[in-house]
Amino acid sequence: MGGAETIEAVAYRLASLLAGGAGRLGGTGHAGLVPDAEARLRPLARGPRPAEVWGIDGGQATVADGRCLAVVVVRAARARWRCGQPVEEEEGQLRAYLLGGGDDGPARAWLAELGLELSPDAPLDANLLRDAGEWELLARTVEEAEPGALVLMDGDLQPDWRIPGTWVAQFLGRAAERGVLVAGVTKHSGLSRGGVPLVGQLEAEAEADPGLGGRACWWARVAATAEGVEPALSVTVARLDPAARFAFRVDLPHRLPLGLDPQTALGMVAATADDAAFPGYPYPLSVADRLAGCPGWVRTEARMALDEHLERVGVGLAQRERCFADRHRLMERA
Repeated sequence: MGGAETIEAVAYRLASLLAGGAGRLGGTGHAGLVPDAEARLRPLARGPRPAEVWGIDGGQATVADGRCLAVVVVRAARARWRCGQPVEEEEGQLRAYLLGGGDDGPARAWLAELGLELSPDAPLDANLLRDAGEWELLARTVEEAEPGALVLMDGDLQPDWRIPGTWVAQFLGRAAERGVLVAGVTKHSGLSRGGVPLVGQLEAEAEADPGLGGRACWWARVAATAEGVEPALSVTVARLDPAARFAFRVDLPHRLPLGLDPQTALGMVAATADDAAFPGYPYPLSVADRLAGCPGWVRTEARMALDEHLERVGVGLAQRERCFADRHRLMERA
């Protein structure tokens, strides 16, 4: 019914797909990304750890969801290291927004303050607001960082489709001018080749490569933005620690600070990949992720505060439940 398959049939087709693994790069989420012809694996030497390292990440949560309208919270956080020691942790302001219901003016006004003038019909959601907060924090960090610093962003450096690439390109260009290296590290990449996850393919190829061996750092340039597309990026995949189980997608601006090339820049990133709990992942980003996260207790506190204020202005429990009760979840409990 409806073209459905048995699990056995799905498993057979998936195995055939995984056995192939050749073909065109896909899953970029960006029409302006051009695959590299070779994606050749190269050894990667860890460089000296930069004197100053920043990690930036964003978080989001839906506090109340009425489908046609919702209350969301977002924030962007950062952590700073000097000479290998943590010196600053900035949790970031928890911003609340009402989306939908024909009343998203405050959210659009905040984006306009950041220089993002969206078309009136462009939809708003928590993903966009979180990303905008991360880029705004990057712009501030680039100005505060010392020349020679490394600024790590969680995720790739390709902006949300609603954010003009030129808006992000100005921050990356300013970083190069100030001698600050920006790199985006993606924990779970959507890049594919021949319909199969690309990072996993490269990990398998590296294991089988006698020139690399099982315990080696390596990197491969897999794509770059097309000419005229902003921001101009080089997209790589790298194993940043010889003991790491996984490699990661690492985005670098095409224009790097003077004296750096992609391999040297990746060596700087690798020098920070000393997360004991997750080998091969930059520890400053792990801390930023913890600071920015919006776990259950954050949602619960925000919902309690929302209910308290709604009750105060005359919106009773019954009306709130009619608007925001998750009927699907209630039915599953029956």
